[in-house]
Amino acid sequence: MKTYELKGEVREDFGKKAARSYRSEGLIPCVVYGGSNEKNLNFVVKKSDVRNLIYTPEVYLINLVLDGKSVMAILKEIQFHPVKDNILHIDFLHVFPNVPLVIELPVRLEGLAAGVKSGGKLSLDLRKLKVKALAEKLPQELVVNVEDLELGKSIQVGELNFEGLELLTPKNAVVCRVQLTRAARGAAAKAQ
Repeated sequence: MKTYELKGEVREDFGKKAARSYRSEGLIPCVVYGGSNEKNLNFVVKKSDVRNLIYTPEVYLINLVLDGKSVMAILKEIQFHPVKDNILHIDFLHVFPNVPLVIELPVRLEGLAAGVKSGGKLSLDLRKLKVKALAEKLPQELVVNVEDLELGKSIQVGELNFEGLELLTPKNAVVCRVQLTRAARGAAAKAQ
């Protein structure tokens, strides 16, 4: 899994007034939950520093550098302004090497499905799957091979298996399918 380094400063002021003041300076209030001593770390980061972290489909393991100390974390939640779409607050979750993480990873389809060769259309129904694994076992993405997928068939979560990962998405959820197109239906009707 890729890592992303993010520098921040520990903050002492709390509340709405302090948060508004930080935002006016171009800073975003943040918090890291689940530290080693169960105390939350409150800090601020620059808006420009989080742009490449947030506006991407990729998932990162984040190395937070707070006043010289390094903390490994993952992005848990982002709060946006309802009208302006500005980032109001970011929550991170502390990562430990021996504690499994629950995170959503992107799905990438690989290969040309047999059903597509027959005139079908491949659709990706689930773009992300929820998994549980240790931080060092997490891949960048979940690769699903679709070469054997026939026309009208689908791949469900229960059919997938990845080493070192436990899939938490419901087993009957459809990841991808090959659907019959109108053109293929018309050709099949003419053939009969």
